[in-house]
Amino acid sequence: MSTLLELQVGEAVKEIQLEPVSRMDLIKYSGASGDFNPIHTIDEEAKKAGLPGIIAHGMWTMGNLAKLFTSYYEDGFVQDYSIRFKGMVFLNDVVTLKATLKEKQEKTLRFAVQAVNQQGNNVLQGEVVFQQY
Repeated sequence: MSTLLELQVGEAVKEIQLEPVSRMDLIKYSGASGDFNPIHTIDEEAKKAGLPGIIAHGMWTMGNLAKLFTSYYEDGFVQDYSIRFKGMVFLNDVVTLKATLKEKQEKTLRFAVQAVNQQGNNVLQGEVVFQQY
């Protein structure tokens, strides 16, 4: 598929499977975002907080969803983005990003988006509005 405009309602963009979440991913994201909450990088702190281990920043997962649309940057831009966190992403999880076209009005495309872990559990869901030039 060369452009998103060719998609029909109900069709999906190509899924993206991320590499397993690494501690280094989360350390780098902490530095880039300024979110140094230790539940994202230090096992003992995550356990003190009642978690089974460190968890990825929710915004790390959300930010990765934009990768579904990066190959279409010459066609348009993400105009609006809204999500709801549904579950935690843990160290070594493999997250798959998905987007399905749910509405098409001229050059405005509305997508249902989600991120699922390797067990098929939905960890994030929401909507992206892509505006074509």
